[in-house]
Amino acid sequence: MLHIAIHLLVPALVAIWVFPENKYRVFLILASTMLVDLDHLLASPIYDPSRCSIGFHPLHGYIAIGGYGLMLLHKKSRLVGLGLMIHMLLDTFDCIVMDNLPLALIP
Repeated sequence: MLHIAIHLLVPALVAIWVFPENKYRVFLILASTMLVDLDHLLASPIYDPSRCSIGFHPLHGYIAIGGYGLMLLHKKSRLVGLGLMIHMLLDTFDCIVMDNLPLALIP
């Protein structure tokens, strides 16, 4: 539950602090990027608390993350890209906390 709460709290804070004039709309867009976790349904088991999502699930892969970064460059996809990058950064932090970060991410 803490994982989900953080994935909603951080986008809410970004929406409030960075986009105060459109905070509700921006929050809905940023929060909707949690749908990227639907790729967890492809894994067996669906939920494994000791598994790092980064590099394991297709929408949490390195190529996908690169695509999310490119979304930041285009005005029409910028908020979705921001939400996805926030999501990936939070998942990366989870992997670090679990001490289960894939070695490919460590310089």
